[in-house]
Amino acid sequence: MDINQNLNNLMKEAQKMQERMQEAQQQLTDLVVTGEAGGGMVTVEMNGRHDVRKVKIKRAALMDDDIEMLEDLIAAAFNSAVQKIEKASKDKIAQLTKGLNLPTDFMQDGGKE
Repeated sequence: MDINQNLNNLMKEAQKMQERMQEAQQQLTDLVVTGEAGGGMVTVEMNGRHDVRKVKIKRAALMDDDIEMLEDLIAAAFNSAVQKIEKASKDKIAQLTKGLNLPTDFMQDGGKE
């Protein structure tokens, strides 16, 4: 096999990987998760773009007039939803990159420097 053939094969593989990554991105965008806190007293429904679709607060969470507790429950439910999306993203990327020789923390920081 000559070098041009190798380059062509490499380019084809890169294009396939790019298509799979775009498909995975779309699947993650369409993903909807529910985060909860306080045993379900507060739930947050969020999509893969981190857009909040719904927030539900059970009446029992409002009974004590403890605003700080409610604020903590809402924050915890949001964080729970974000963690689920991050895990799903990481799992999807790991699935796509299986067999490639990429560092294990390749997507860990989300591209932030």
